[in-house]
Amino acid sequence: MKLRFFTAFLVLLLSISSTTAQANKIAYIDITSANARKINIAVPWFVNSDQPGRLQNLGRDLADTLAGSLVFHGIFNLIPGERYGNRQDTNWKSTGADFVVLGTYTLSAKGMTIEIRLLDVAGGDMLMGKRYNGKRDHQQSMLFRFTDSVVKEMTGESGISSSKIAFVSDSNGHKEAYLTDILGQKVRQITRHKNLVVSPRFLPGGRYMTYTSYHSGNSNLYITDLKQSRTTRPLSRRSGMNLAPAWSPDGKRMILTLSKDGNPDLFLLDRKGKIIKQLTRRSGINVSPTWSPDGKQVAFVSDRSGRPQIYLMTLGNGKMQRLTFKGRENAEPDWSPKGDLITYSSLVDGSYQIFTIATVPGSSPRQITNGPGQHESPTWSPDGKQILFSLRKGQNQKIYAVLKNGTHMRKLFNINGNQTYPRWTRSQD
Repeated sequence: MKLRFFTAFLVLLLSISSTTAQANKIAYIDITSANARKINIAVPWFVNSDQPGRLQNLGRDLADTLAGSLVFHGIFNLIPGERYGNRQDTNWKSTGADFVVLGTYTLSAKGMTIEIRLLDVAGGDMLMGKRYNGKRDHQQSMLFRFTDSVVKEMTGESGISSSKIAFVSDSNGHKEAYLTDILGQKVRQITRHKNLVVSPRFLPGGRYMTYTSYHSGNSNLYITDLKQSRTTRPLSRRSGMNLAPAWSPDGKRMILTLSKDGNPDLFLLDRKGKIIKQLTRRSGINVSPTWSPDGKQVAFVSDRSGRPQIYLMTLGNGKMQRLTFKGRENAEPDWSPKGDLITYSSLVDGSYQIFTIATVPGSSPRQITNGPGQHESPTWSPDGKQILFSLRKGQNQKIYAVLKNGTHMRKLFNINGNQTYPRWTRSQD
């Protein structure tokens, strides 16, 4: 089935990553390739198995959620439902669709059953079929699981539909931390300090999140259990900055900016907030640490050369090297989970833009965004294929995402207020 499945994709792509040396190797789509054409897909309204002749609002909502999560990954181009009346009994070849997803659902006192099929329009074959059972409020997770299965079949890596995004919003009059799914359908307020909250950071696994709050009059660091409502405790309440920790890959240590002695410096702390070691000492302002996936290095921002630039530190011996040389101000680095790139914001002609750079000193940066406004606080997706950031235009700030090659840039959410400081995690354990 897999070999036939991927054969269908070969005719759709201008450029794919493939291996022909062995017959059992599978060709996968590289969604970040500039030459890859998006796959045309149709997702008509789901059909109620007990009333197959009627289109219903629930069937529309199920189709919209699934279509949204598929398009989110940058692989698909959605065929508008108006082109075929949103119905499943359609001549799909006439719509220009390469693939179609057909879904049915059944409601019961216990919840619902959803069945979904992925069809190859050209060959007429069913390439994937899944059945899910659960409560009504689990319908989103069922649809996301199907999306992630499809993405894995096409790219070799599971999709990130089930990932969560944290951000700071002023929608209630105060800047508080929030959590949402990739489509912004389920937004949850995390903090209720009624004061300024900044820099949410997930611990590995996604169950715990740290943030800095000013509600006590000092910028203190707190940690909260996202599975337990209102379970929050302080991690660091030292005088001055307690800001934006970078968590080690195993979640046992963090690198935190502290200014308890006057100068903002980086400190290594354990999970309980106890200082293990001071990493920088008064060589300018040192902020915004980000840990390498292998745990051996940290990138951070320092103005020791006169302007903010990004530096690398080897944790084993404390050796430091400057990474960025181009750009008047380079800030807010975030290390890709793949380990090969760092994304950051850089000041270009009066506006901050998003860049990436290889993690080897001497590498040349690549500009990812170039539009109007201030592109700030970049952060990688859990699969290392997309970059999330806050875009400020005038007084408005919204969260955007873009593929790491600079394509498929779009605003993610239609949420009231301004959104800043985005952060991404794969799941909540």
